[in-house]
Amino acid sequence: MPNNAANHQYNHLSNLPPAIYLGNNNLSGDIPAEIGQLKFLHVLELQSNGFSGSIPDEFSNLTNLERLDLSRNHLSGEIPSSLKGLHFLSYFSVAYNDLQGPVPSGGQFDTFSSSSFEGNPGLYVSPSVQRSFSPPPPPTHRRSSTKNVVEVIVGIYLGTGFMVTILTLWILTWYTNSTNVNRASSNSNPSTIAPEVETDTEVVMLFPNNPSEFKNLTMCEILRATENFSEANIIDCGSYSLVYKATLANGSKLAIKKLLGDFDTTKINLKAAVEAVSKYQHENLVSLQGYCVYNGSWLLIHPFMENGSLDFWLHEKAGGASQLDWPTRLKIAKGASCGLAYIQQTSTKPQPVLLNFKSSKILLNENFEPRLSDLGLSQLVLANESAEFATEHFSSTISDVPANDMHGLVSTLREDVYSFGVVILELLTGKRPVEVYEPKMSRELVNWVRQMKSQEKEDQVFDPLLRGKGFEDQMLQVLDLACMCVHQNVLVRPTIGEIVDKLKNVGTMSQ
Repeated sequence: MPNNAANHQYNHLSNLPPAIYLGNNNLSGDIPAEIGQLKFLHVLELQSNGFSGSIPDEFSNLTNLERLDLSRNHLSGEIPSSLKGLHFLSYFSVAYNDLQGPVPSGGQFDTFSSSSFEGNPGLYVSPSVQRSFSPPPPPTHRRSSTKNVVEVIVGIYLGTGFMVTILTLWILTWYTNSTNVNRASSNSNPSTIAPEVETDTEVVMLFPNNPSEFKNLTMCEILRATENFSEANIIDCGSYSLVYKATLANGSKLAIKKLLGDFDTTKINLKAAVEAVSKYQHENLVSLQGYCVYNGSWLLIHPFMENGSLDFWLHEKAGGASQLDWPTRLKIAKGASCGLAYIQQTSTKPQPVLLNFKSSKILLNENFEPRLSDLGLSQLVLANESAEFATEHFSSTISDVPANDMHGLVSTLREDVYSFGVVILELLTGKRPVEVYEPKMSRELVNWVRQMKSQEKEDQVFDPLLRGKGFEDQMLQVLDLACMCVHQNVLVRPTIGEIVDKLKNVGTMSQ
């Protein structure tokens, strides 16, 4: 993680887009098809190596992939047409390989320039696709690897588990690439670092719920407040967005969410979706205060949450969990349940959907009052993509839900209850939903809690920071509720309304 991100309240490792950077490493052999199982992957860079063989058709399973670079290798065969299904792919290059056959058309492939495919004399395009290919350059010398590093990668993947491998690669490459970015930034022309808007009268679209001090906000002010969207101001990295801290000249702060991917800025239904999201108003939701389109990117304007995310305090901030006593954690659980109840029970049309509910989506204000974030993000993607794709995609990205519960958006009510139960368990135990470095039987929080309850060891479940403070009876009540929320039988799980009522009764009577 870059040094300038060390103090970011939202910017924790679990929220950085997962990526594999293995370019320029002199690797050889076939590309492991097993990479196709890493469905959470956002970036895959294997350029400038000695890979041979074909492009694995399994890459079509990487439904979150935004960047794929396979250029300057020895790949042969055809480009799999199934890659057209990668709807979030915004960068693709297979330049300077030995590929043959037709270039796929449709989907994102219609947006890629000819430079993505040049240097492959055997490739050709459909007459309906207007691309011109440049002739390949003189052959360059490529060093051959003395041993098949790919076999080592596959061995590590199969032997120790892909999560540890990818996490290790991720951390190492984050440091490397951050250093390169910082070095490149320091050598850049100042005129490219500080783009300007033509006029200071360019007003951002703001909604009536916006505080008075932001009524005349302009794009120029947003650029100044974020230092032209400087990396140093990134406070959150998600699957579909980057969030920047914006400090205005008067000292006021905002959170500017920049949507990732190819959002069609010309679509009228996107504007309607944004305006619909602005109508979701509740004291336990992060409100949408405005929006604008800048350089082809959608920017959403939200209030700034001083204390970052619950995940940050429980799992990332040094000594953070010790500052969350039981009354504070119970307050967070109660507030989050009220926000989730509003989402499920609101009569606003279209009904809002909370995408990927987890502790990192619960933000905390200066008084540690919870606000659910990313509300309505799914509506924006639904407005930008086909309903069939979006339904399939979102039903497969809801966090911490068993595979046999996935029945599309129709079942999200009970899935949200399951995810909320996981968050309650995090509050009670101080543990992550999955602990990579724990023994195999205790890695998954839900299974570990079930095992401890079956052995009547409930008292050992609670975070040691909470024990012996006189709140054991309350914590046992909440633990029973959490176990109902994550019950394997969907029909046994309580409704969100029942959860709100049960939590309201916890702590209302004196000890």
